Amino acid sequence: MNVIEVEHLTHVYSPGTPFERVAVDDVTLSIEQGAMVGVIGHTGSGKSTLIQHLNGLLKPTSGTVRIGGRDIWADPKAIRQFRFCVGLVFQYPEYQLFEETVEKDIAFGPLNMGLSAEETAARVREAAETVGLSQDLMSRSPFELSGGQKRRAAIAGVLAMRPEVLVLDEPTAGLDPGGRTSILRQITDYHKKSGNTTLLVSHSMEEIAAHTERVVVIHDGKLFAYGAVGDVYARTDELVAMGLAVPQVSRVFAELVRRGYPVDPRVYTVEAARDELLRLLSKGGERGC
Repeated sequence: MNVIEVEHLTHVYSPGTPFERVAVDDVTLSIEQGAMVGVIGHTGSGKSTLIQHLNGLLKPTSGTVRIGGRDIWADPKAIRQFRFCVGLVFQYPEYQLFEETVEKDIAFGPLNMGLSAEETAARVREAAETVGLSQDLMSRSPFELSGGQKRRAAIAGVLAMRPEVLVLDEPTAGLDPGGRTSILRQITDYHKKSGNTTLLVSHSMEEIAAHTERVVVIHDGKLFAYGAVGDVYARTDELVAMGLAVPQVSRVFAELVRRGYPVDPRVYTVEAARDELLRLLSKGGERGC
C-alpha cells in the first residue's frame, strides 16, 4: 500500500512576476507504507519544496497530494489534521524551540492534538527516551541545552505526535561527526520500532546509503529517479553530472564495470564491495570470468 501519492505536482513561486520560478515540475511519485526513503538533490533542486507539500505547508500550483489515499486539499479546513499525520522536521529545527522547558516544548504538539495530560506526558517521556534525552533535562530551558541536545528536543517534539509519516530535512546539518552518527542511529532505530514511513532528506549520499532502503533523486524540480539505493547509485555518471557527490565505492565499481570486470554495479557500501571483490577473486579475478 502506498501512503504517499503525488500526481503531476507542480509548484511555482511568485507566478506572474519577474521572479517566477518553477521549483517542482510535474512530479509523480508513490512511496510505500513503512519504507525508509532517502531524498537527495543538489541545492535548489526542489527537494525541500516537494516535502513541504506532504503536510500542506505549501499548496500545489497544480497536481494532487494524497496521504493514506486522501487528497489533503480536498477540504482545506481539514489540512490541520494532515500536519499531525505527516510530521516535518525542518533543517535546524532547534531554532523553533520556544517554550519555558524542554518538557513543554515536546508536549506542544500532542496538546494541540487534543490529547489528555496523561497521554501527553506518556508521549513526552517516550519521545525523549527515543532521542536520548534524559529525564533530568525535561525541567530545563531548551536554550540551556547543547546544540545536539536542542536538535534532539526539536525532533522529539515531532515524534511525540506519532506521525504516520516522518519527514526530516537535513537532520544532521551543522552537527559534528559524533552528533551526526548519534542522530541518524536514533532515527533508524525509531523507524524500525515504529514501522512508520520515514523520509530522510540529505545532501550526503553516504548518509542515504547507510540508513535508507530506497532513494528519491530530484533534479531541477523534476523526479530523476526513485528506486532501491543500489539501482539508483549504479547510475553514477548521471548523478555526478548533476553535481551530486556519489559515494567513492560507487565510483570505483562504476570504473571496474567500464574496464570490463564482471562486478555488480549496484554496490555502494564498503561491506558490499568487500563481498563482491571476494566473489570475483574466488573466480580468478579475470575479465570475462
